[in-house]
Amino acid sequence: MKDLITKDKQVHTHIAPEGTEYTHSHLEEEHNHSHQNTKAVLNRLSRASGHLESVKRMVEDGKDCSDVLIQLSAVIAALNNTGKVILKDHMEHCIVDAVGSGDKKAIENLNKAIDSFIK
Repeated sequence: MKDLITKDKQVHTHIAPEGTEYTHSHLEEEHNHSHQNTKAVLNRLSRASGHLESVKRMVEDGKDCSDVLIQLSAVIAALNNTGKVILKDHMEHCIVDAVGSGDKKAIENLNKAIDSFIK
């Protein structure tokens, strides 16, 4: 990890095992990260949104309830899987940084997020 401390924030770079570099900064108690899976997450969310619009049209068109439920369950699964990608990425980067810097607030926030995500 390389560190550069500026007047109002600390910027540092992590090098992943495969050699990819991730640079981010920590503002006072606020993490602003760029993750390796951002594009994949956005693509997954776009697809889930499109599928949800299809489910909405199915309801508007009076399609069979069983078919609607099956498609709705696919949207829910897609969103849950997207959440897992975000969570894994957060743990591998943000939480590793937080533990290293003794940031207990980030751990508390993660616990709250997990409680909301897994109900």
